[in-house]
Amino acid sequence: MDTTGNTVFIAGGTRGIGLALARRFREAGNTVIIGGRREEALDQLAAEYGFDTVTVDVTDLDSVLTSRDRVVSAHPEVNVLVAMAGIMVAEYVKKPDFLEAAERTVETNILGTLRLIAAFTEHLQTRPDSTIITVSSGLAHTPLGITPSYNGSKAFIHLFSETIRLQLADTSIKVVELCAPALRTELMPGGSQVEGFYPLESYIEDTWAILSEQPDVTEVIIDRVKPLRLSEVENRYAATVEMLNSHVH
Repeated sequence: MDTTGNTVFIAGGTRGIGLALARRFREAGNTVIIGGRREEALDQLAAEYGFDTVTVDVTDLDSVLTSRDRVVSAHPEVNVLVAMAGIMVAEYVKKPDFLEAAERTVETNILGTLRLIAAFTEHLQTRPDSTIITVSSGLAHTPLGITPSYNGSKAFIHLFSETIRLQLADTSIKVVELCAPALRTELMPGGSQVEGFYPLESYIEDTWAILSEQPDVTEVIIDRVKPLRLSEVENRYAATVEMLNSHVH
């Protein structure tokens, strides 16, 4: 994809990867609209960075469709959708209450992403050069034992991205998947303070370098995530699973 001259809508753009991407896109000269559930946070970010904003709850189809209509009405030139929606919750399947967390994860991470793509794909096909960006994880390929539904949701996003890329090959829409490592964000409480996690700013710069230098890239795999993303491909899956989970009790 071209990293300049776009009009970009980022659902889930009020914190973490979404906000960092929004800032980077804007710095590169793109028009950026961010979505989120909290109007107060949206207003603050609009004042601080100059983003256009729209309220959206990806767990509610009507909210997604309303946000789509508002974005397309105000910015008919919108040509990039960052269809990111993510929560990460520890679950323990030995206890029956794990189902509640699992359902919330599927509702947000999988169905939220699907709702966004379903809402915007028809419009994106009318733009001459458009992109859907999805966000998966190294945990889609090497599992963390305490987050089974999160791992599975990101595995779904990976294969879904691969598949819709095939279906959209004869359209103007490119599909780019960002495969993220463990980052210093509050995706899980306290994650921003874990020294072993990768700094968010470094991840965004690594990702931006690949997007800028490889305009035809389909999956952005930075060096930091390769141990997890490629563990099975490189025949070290069992050892990587053991390493990843050795600190988890």
